[in-house]
Amino acid sequence: MRPRVTLVLAITTVVLGGLLLVPAAYARLADSGGSTSSTEEAPVGIEPSAPPPPTLAAAPVTVKGVDGFLGWALLDRESGKISGSKNMTSTNSTESMIKVWIVSDYLRRLGDKTPSAAYLKMASTAIRDSNDDATNALYSAAGGASTLDRLIKMCNLTETAKEIPAGENRIWWSYTSMSPRDAVRMGECVKDGTAAGPKWTKWVLDEMTKVRGTTAAKDQRARQGGGRWGIIDGLPQGILAQGPVSIKNGWTLINADGKWHLNCLAITDDWVLSVMTRYSGAKGLDFGADVCASVASQLVTEQPGAVLRVPQPLTVRNS
Repeated sequence: MRPRVTLVLAITTVVLGGLLLVPAAYARLADSGGSTSSTEEAPVGIEPSAPPPPTLAAAPVTVKGVDGFLGWALLDRESGKISGSKNMTSTNSTESMIKVWIVSDYLRRLGDKTPSAAYLKMASTAIRDSNDDATNALYSAAGGASTLDRLIKMCNLTETAKEIPAGENRIWWSYTSMSPRDAVRMGECVKDGTAAGPKWTKWVLDEMTKVRGTTAAKDQRARQGGGRWGIIDGLPQGILAQGPVSIKNGWTLINADGKWHLNCLAITDDWVLSVMTRYSGAKGLDFGADVCASVASQLVTEQPGAVLRVPQPLTVRNS
């Protein structure tokens, strides 16, 4: 996490679009008067099948109060199709979201070797607690800036660039610029085993399910912070019950522009979702967490055969 400042900027409204994919609601005419019925008796001796669980699909997204940038992208893992906001190729600084790649790259490059207990613990805390010092050590062990070159090449990213100021000695991995579209490509790179390799992929994804800590001040420290919020808070139980959701967020209040740079990434067996935003520092961390949750909630879609659900945006605090 970088130093925090506040800056009050004008509040505008961002409306982000995608293709509305609301499944058809199935009903039959109940009588000659044209009234409808949503129930139908199953034939004797045949058990009616349970309705299919909800999933995420592209849909119009509206979030109020974002006075900078908001973009999102959704990867359907079965088809490989990426949908999203019209600006899903625009970029934001990755902040701590990129830590999942740094950890994965370090572990894959070990080959058949096993990391020391100290380095394995650092790999864990870099993900679970978003610890900067642990990430710095792994970044250096993986070859420094070359790990970012491998990220771009191995994950086939097209809107990602290293941002390393000349003459600076600090480690600048958090300044890497990335689009929401590339963020879901990075997430898929982790999910399909390209990033961490066959030996460590399951471990990395499991660590991402154990991200901990809230947006509360007690969980936000100078060199690490609580990161269990965002997309996962916008998912209903019907999705959460289908299997683990691996997440990694990145968030920093930047001195240079007075804005929060905040990103959310979530990976499941069926889809990968990224939400990336910049907004006035005066709004606080809760606002960004709610933005990610609201986008996710508006993409929840019932599959054919289930009762029609019209997605509704969540309330965004301090909007």
